[in-house]
Formats: sequence, C-alpha cells, structure tokens
Amino acid sequence: MEQWMRQGFHWLAASPSANRMARRWGLRFGAARFVAGETLEKALEVVRDLNHRGLEVTLDHLGESVSDAAEAAEAARACLDTLEGIERTGVRSHLSVKLTQLGLDIDRSLAEKHVGQILERAGQAGTFVRIDMEDSAHLPATLELFREMRRRHDHVGIVIQAYLYRSEQDLRELEDLGANVRLVKGAYREPPSVAFPDKRDVDQNMKKLIDMHLQSGCYTAVASHDPQILRHTRERVEQWGIPRDRFEFQMLYGIRPDLQRDLVERGYRVRIYVPYGTDWFAYFMRRLAERPANVWFVLKNVGRHVG
Repeated sequence: MEQWMRQGFHWLAASPSANRMARRWGLRFGAARFVAGETLEKALEVVRDLNHRGLEVTLDHLGESVSDAAEAAEAARACLDTLEGIERTGVRSHLSVKLTQLGLDIDRSLAEKHVGQILERAGQAGTFVRIDMEDSAHLPATLELFREMRRRHDHVGIVIQAYLYRSEQDLRELEDLGANVRLVKGAYREPPSVAFPDKRDVDQNMKKLIDMHLQSGCYTAVASHDPQILRHTRERVEQWGIPRDRFEFQMLYGIRPDLQRDLVERGYRVRIYVPYGTDWFAYFMRRLAERPANVWFVLKNVGRHVG
C-alpha cells in the first residue's frame, strides 16, 4: 500500500494539470507546513525566525521543468530578487537553484546564462549558491554546468544523491575540484537500473559517501532527518577530529524541528532548506512520497477546510 502511495505522489508531482490546479488552492491542505509562503517577504520573515533560533538557512524559490524562455527568465529574476532580499535584510541564508527552472530543458546555454548572472550577483552580495540536483536524466548536464561554474566561482556548490549507483564515482571527481557537496539520499522516482531499490543499500551508500567527503578535506553538508545517519556523521567527525567549520547538517523546513534543536544545542551548524513561491505542488508531493505518514497530517487539514 505504501509503495502505491509513493508512486501516486510522484505521478502527481510530475503532472502539469495537478500543478496548475494547486496554484488555485494556495498553501492549503498542509502544504504550509513545508513551504514558507508564496512571497519573498513572507519567506524572509521565516528566515529571520530560524536565524533567531540559531539555525542557518538556504532559500529556494520553487519551480522546475519550465518549457518557455520567458518563464525561465522570470525564475532567474526571482532568484536575483531573493539575493537582493537576503542582502537587504541581513539574514543568514544561502540560495538554492534548479537548472530546469532556469531553462535547462529549453536550451543549455540559456540555463548557463541565468546561472552565471545569479552567481555574479551572489558574489557581490557575499552569498553562497547551491545548484540543486534533479532526476537522473538531468544529472550529466547538471554536473557539467556545475564544473564550468566552479572554475569561475568559489561560492557555488552541488548535490549528490546516495540512491544512484554512479554517485561514488561522481563524488570522487567532484573532490578533485574541491567541491562543496550536499549529500542526500534522493527524492525522485528512479528505476532500479540506475538507483538502489532497497532502502538499506541507500543508507549504506549514504554513509560511505559521507565518510569519503569528510576525509577529502572538502566542505560536507549532510542532508538527512534519519537519526542513524546523523549519529554516524557525529561519530565520524569526532573519531577523525573534523573541525566543525568544515561540515554542517541540513534539514527541510517543517520536518523534525526536535532534531534541529538538538543538534544546535550540541553546538553543530544546522542549515534549514526553506522553499517558497506559488509553484509549490511538486515539492509538496515529493515530501509526501518520502514519508507517506504525513498524509494523515494533510487529511486533518482537508477536514478543517471543508468542515
């Protein structure tokens, strides 16, 4: 049953019609738990609050898979506005970008132009930018574009997903560039030809990648809510004497605030990924696919809206 639910949420995440319908709802039915708001100003309020609690932030203007150059330009402008908002308010936040939102599926050079503009502005503002990873079909182009940007800019990072077979080799090559890497398990639906189908294998590979990158001397961002993964990381950094300014933990807005508080109280750097914007539906569906137990939370919110 749970597997069918996961597949259903992934299907909805990729459905253009479902996404269009969701925009009419606004952040209802539980989505506001995971999305900071539909406007930049609302998101910046959330960032201020998280900063006040000792948490770092990465802001992400939601959207992906655009098919029109005008939409890609609009998304790039929203990223530039986000950088301006971070600088104007003085909040502690990085920026996350998705290449398909910036035109990768339309024309690679278009996405490269937009990322270049964003990185130039981020450099002026003193802000770090992470290029997010999408499904495996976009991985080669994403890594190639990151490598080009990394040669020109120090303030750019990338993401590696532990559920893909190729990730160990990709990480070794990124370490040669001194890359700042965010390590995640992976949230997209992938076939067993490219990804580990068994969760135990994904967990094991995640631990292996964490160990590799911590020992490489490159900055490591461990993105997980899994207590087992968090404990493994803490044990390794203590065992190897990794300075606390060479790694951080990352978690998603609205998920396991208890773990976030615990790590901050232990003196670790914790960064919260804070998404915002009107194009929130695909992101919300992937959060439900990762943990179908959240569906009960959604059903309770539906009851409030229709009751």
